[in-house]
Amino acid sequence: MLTIQPTENLTGLTVSGDYWDLDDLIHAIYEVIGEEKRYFHFEGVRQRLLTVCLKMRQASKGEHGIDYIANGISKDALKRMNAIIPEKNIYYSVNLLTPELIFSALALNDFVSLYKETVDDSEWSIAVTSIRKFQSLVANSIAAFIPEGHYMLFLTTLHTKSPLFHQYATQYVDLLNLEYLSLSKDEREEHMTSFALRFLTEDETYKVLVQQLLDVTSVSKQSLYEVELTLKYPNDESIIW
Repeated sequence: MLTIQPTENLTGLTVSGDYWDLDDLIHAIYEVIGEEKRYFHFEGVRQRLLTVCLKMRQASKGEHGIDYIANGISKDALKRMNAIIPEKNIYYSVNLLTPELIFSALALNDFVSLYKETVDDSEWSIAVTSIRKFQSLVANSIAAFIPEGHYMLFLTTLHTKSPLFHQYATQYVDLLNLEYLSLSKDEREEHMTSFALRFLTEDETYKVLVQQLLDVTSVSKQSLYEVELTLKYPNDESIIW
């Protein structure tokens, strides 16, 4: 069963499941985001989601965390079946920064809408169902750290503003990731609401960033998402999750 839980220091969220849980989510994301440049104005967001998928794929190969979880089989059942059956299943996990995973959950809303418009509008879509479960797990994992009134504002804004990330400057996710990393545990808990809401509003920091990127692209003729910022993340080993 796929689970998403806050890490001890609220640095990130731990995505955990068996191989098939992670594989199902990865393929669902692949399905709704489509091929490269299928949704041209969302390509930067698409590539950001692929990076998250890559980390989950690495996790499914045992490159991050591995846990052994009781599978519920009882000793009586083992005796009845007279068979050697493992009592625990292997679960794989990966830690992802909280702003990154919040952004991923929000961004998938746009792709689900595009997918329904252009590919499959069935209410029974397996891919969309998997995406909705993932989004719910992300929302539930941060709900305890956001005051109820603010959480409802977050959900209301999410459901009334669409599309959210048309031609979005995804470099903003990096700015928020690094800002969030610089906070203490108490500060992360206190400001988690604002980080979630900042993805739904174009604050001054975002507007300044976009203008700086436009200044570059006017000369380089690149797409907005192709401009690389000179930002440096700490090594994964040095992050205290």
